Amino acid sequence: MTVEELPTAAVTTRHLSVVHDRETVDLPAARRAIADLLVALGKDPASEHLADTPRRVANAYAELLNPREFQLTTFPNDEGYDELVLAKRIPFSSLCEHHMLPFHGFAHVGYLPGERILGLSKLARVVELFARDLQVQERLTKQVADWLQEHLAPRGVGVVIEAEHLCMSLRGVQATGSRTVTSALHGLVREDRGTRQEFFALTGIQA
Repeated sequence: MTVEELPTAAVTTRHLSVVHDRETVDLPAARRAIADLLVALGKDPASEHLADTPRRVANAYAELLNPREFQLTTFPNDEGYDELVLAKRIPFSSLCEHHMLPFHGFAHVGYLPGERILGLSKLARVVELFARDLQVQERLTKQVADWLQEHLAPRGVGVVIEAEHLCMSLRGVQATGSRTVTSALHGLVREDRGTRQEFFALTGIQA
């Protein structure tokens, strides 16, 4: 991704333009591949019901694998706010890279402000930035935490993700309703026992 800081000499708000750097989905190739898959599964892609399925599926994957660009907006922490800021239950969906089936759930993202505070909607944008990819939950959790620590420079970051994986609930063990929980912590959220406990208590996760 490309991150560019705009000039801020006359203003106190800062904007970081966030653009992902993934390869663009080759839609014609994806449509051909999906048609071939239908044939391999014993289906007729020329039938009336399936004739447009390759296009629809290719477009769906293109949407699921491409996050929207956004501006990471920060403001000076003029009041010196030094307690946790937490956005709970940010909904997300992603694609398991092992079976290409969705996993979905909620992310809880918090940080201890340093010199700057963040526009709250951007916490959800960062989750989407990494969720719209072929993923594993462990990597997704760490990517969100690492990115915020690097670009916001807070005194600490905490990310908890809880999700249901369709590759686990629809196939194999078929453990419908089972949820996987992962966490990634930086700075005082990791190092200070009281802050760590407060973060997990606010998320509703027992530490």
